[in-house]
Amino acid sequence: MTPAQLRSFRGTLLRWYDQHRRDLPWRRDRDPYRVWVSEIMLQQTRVAAVLDHYQRFLLRFPTVQSLANAREASVLALWSGLGYYHRARRMHQAAKVIARELGGRFPQTAEAWSALPGIGRYTAAAIASISFSQPVAVVDGNVERVLQRLFGPERDRETPWLRAAGLLDRQRPGDFNQAMMELGATVCTPRAPQCLPCPLNGFCKSSGADVPGVQAARKRKEVSYALAWKDASVLLVRRPANSRLMAGMWELPAIDSSSLNGNRPLMRLRHSITDTDYHVAVFAFEPKQLSHCSTETRWAARKQWEQLALTGLTRKILRRLPPESKGRIMESTCH
Repeated sequence: MTPAQLRSFRGTLLRWYDQHRRDLPWRRDRDPYRVWVSEIMLQQTRVAAVLDHYQRFLLRFPTVQSLANAREASVLALWSGLGYYHRARRMHQAAKVIARELGGRFPQTAEAWSALPGIGRYTAAAIASISFSQPVAVVDGNVERVLQRLFGPERDRETPWLRAAGLLDRQRPGDFNQAMMELGATVCTPRAPQCLPCPLNGFCKSSGADVPGVQAARKRKEVSYALAWKDASVLLVRRPANSRLMAGMWELPAIDSSSLNGNRPLMRLRHSITDTDYHVAVFAFEPKQLSHCSTETRWAARKQWEQLALTGLTRKILRRLPPESKGRIMESTCH
């Protein structure tokens, strides 16, 4: 682009953003803690899923100091349902670094942010540009798609970053970065993009949706769980600390469906994670039938399990149950 075209591009995009941006809670100020929390939650997660978790997380942990002082189990409990739990663990670790090693002061540059646990190139640039107006560009999936449609296929992995840096409005870097992401999320979508009303229509080299690629077939897996009650409390088991997925999280006991002898489940539901669709059946069990457990267990009433670090599937199952009377947590070990 010529300098005049570049000024027109920036001005057009920013005017569109000022008029059409979504009213999202993390955009209401530039507080680095709030921006950081939102950026971590939004990684590989839909905005709609983040909204409720974001509000509840900040009510419980309103400052980086409160997050640093929290137990990891408490952080994971509030994260339950968002998935990718390593994000919560690393954010908790980074909060401790900020609170205890940096004296509660947030880094102000992308380079400094990237030195913290769980902060990659995109997240570091997003926080630094939005909260501290550092003129650094961001490239996420939405931005990369916009750039490909504007300029054609990328030559290598660094090309999108160079293109984004060349377009960046250095006077309003945070707003410009958010405008590019907003455009990709709401207008320049993967399928059925809204090309006619797109503010960048006159700058774009392509028109319409990308040619759909061949998508890998989703996996299907059938799983069964036991639901055992005792004194208004439900039996939960803890995943091993060395588990590859959701280590240390609480869930219902998994059972072998082949041993159910035709019993009908209490409920059936579907649960999707990444590339797998789980078809879930939940069966009623007596506590004595689960004496084979070989991991840490506990009995928890509704008020207690709502505060535990449950797997997203377990929380989904338990929230479908009718409210129960108050109970108490009892810890035991299955043999």
